[in-house]
Amino acid sequence: MRPDDAVVESSAQRLAAAAATGAPCAPVRDLIGREDVAAAYRVQERFNTLRVPGGVVVGRKIGATSAAVQQQLGVDQPDFGVLFADMGYRDGDEIPMQRLLQPRAEAEVAFVLAADLADGPLDAAQCRAAVDYAVAALEIVDSRIAGWDISFGDTVADNASSGLFILGEKRLSLAKFEPIEITMTMAIDGETVSTGNGAACLGDPLNALSWLALRAREFGDPLRAGQVILSGALGPMRPLHPGATVTADIGALGSVSATFSGKDA
Repeated sequence: MRPDDAVVESSAQRLAAAAATGAPCAPVRDLIGREDVAAAYRVQERFNTLRVPGGVVVGRKIGATSAAVQQQLGVDQPDFGVLFADMGYRDGDEIPMQRLLQPRAEAEVAFVLAADLADGPLDAAQCRAAVDYAVAALEIVDSRIAGWDISFGDTVADNASSGLFILGEKRLSLAKFEPIEITMTMAIDGETVSTGNGAACLGDPLNALSWLALRAREFGDPLRAGQVILSGALGPMRPLHPGATVTADIGALGSVSATFSGKDA
């Protein structure tokens, strides 16, 4: 049965309260089910309205694109979430740790679109042509659900476990490099904690972009020119602690880093 509006509202309110108070909540699967994708995206939409009222959408993120991250999360398919302007940081920024509950870092390729992806086959070739440039990116995933105890429905409802994102400064067009050939090394406080490559992201980050373009159109909100698209992790995500510095080196795209303040800073 399709969850009614009251169930969707209760689920969204639970997540919004966790985000507002910094106290992780119980999973929402007891309300919407573990695998009801349509219901989970309805909750996501309402949760985002509650959490970021009037928020400016700057793009989307694709989650659980790598086998390593799917295994870490206990899910078996990708999902997507919304990126808001207040989630974005620049390379080298210090990020207030109090903005986050249970953060984990992952490194990926971010695409910035030069054209809408609303019509046509939305295959990898069309997506390639729509990309203005790519940059190295860190995504700080975060769960409002206690202990990351999530099903697929839980993470979708929780805006695909989105937290923050940091974009590198070096911009390359896709004429300059192949996303599938990229390699990644991520370090926390100078210690390598994750490695991977472009092929780990649904076989090619452009495949991930195509997947997202199709899903976004299906949900009635196609990808638009100027949006930032986080294409998904190139290797395992790793937990962050107060005071941590995380750096990712992503082949031809160069590096991107951020430092996290102490909890009381």
